[in-house]
Amino acid sequence: MKTFGKLQRLVLMLSLIFISTTQAQELRSIQNNAFKKGEVITYRVHYGIIDAGIARLEVLDEEKKYGNRDAFHIVGTGKSRGAFDWFFKVRDRYETFIDAEAIVPWVFLRRVDEGGYKINQNYVFNPFQNKVIADGKHFETPDNVQDMLSSFYYSRCIDYSKAKEGDIFTIPSFVDNEIFEMKIKYIGKETIETDLGVFKCLKFRPVVQKGRVFKKEEDLNVWITDDANHIPVRAQAEILVGSIKMDLQSYSGLASPISKISD
Repeated sequence: MKTFGKLQRLVLMLSLIFISTTQAQELRSIQNNAFKKGEVITYRVHYGIIDAGIARLEVLDEEKKYGNRDAFHIVGTGKSRGAFDWFFKVRDRYETFIDAEAIVPWVFLRRVDEGGYKINQNYVFNPFQNKVIADGKHFETPDNVQDMLSSFYYSRCIDYSKAKEGDIFTIPSFVDNEIFEMKIKYIGKETIETDLGVFKCLKFRPVVQKGRVFKKEEDLNVWITDDANHIPVRAQAEILVGSIKMDLQSYSGLASPISKISD
């Protein structure tokens, strides 16, 4: 962790130099009632009947700035546990620093260790100039591009109140040195029963490419709270080698009241 901390500080220092260059455009302003500093949400991950791991997402309660702009520092971690940890150890950590007003990333850090397969990525974004430095390589990006983690928080800020069944929302993202247009299809409203209680939810289906990991396009579904927070309550995926399910385990520090019907 000490080595990671030193590298993180170096990336942050270089990012300040990068974004201090001429600002070519103004950044947008997004109304955010979805999350705030101090929010923590955790999930249980199941692989079939196996209790496979824990995922945690936290908006750190700390002051961060890029130039003179406020920013959120968000950390996502994933860790295998129990019997699953014996034969496929997972130790993942994602960090993103998001502009508090524009909800676009300044810096993205990814440290993945899954069964010995490791990924280390350091991305520094300049949303003023639509550029990103990814592990020393320079890329042009579209307006308001996201990273893997910031795209999740931006999607929570979208107003779905007028969404109709079949509507598709597109989020441009920079993933693995490529521009990827993440698309999510609105399916409708459902009530979901969990260990934490019953929640009113909006159901979405990310548009995925079938045949590689998923058998059919409808094999991945996500339910988010039908309120301003838009936190995922459940995600379920039918993949070629089994089924993965992620359920909300705990939440705290939410920005808005949650759509919980009963315990």
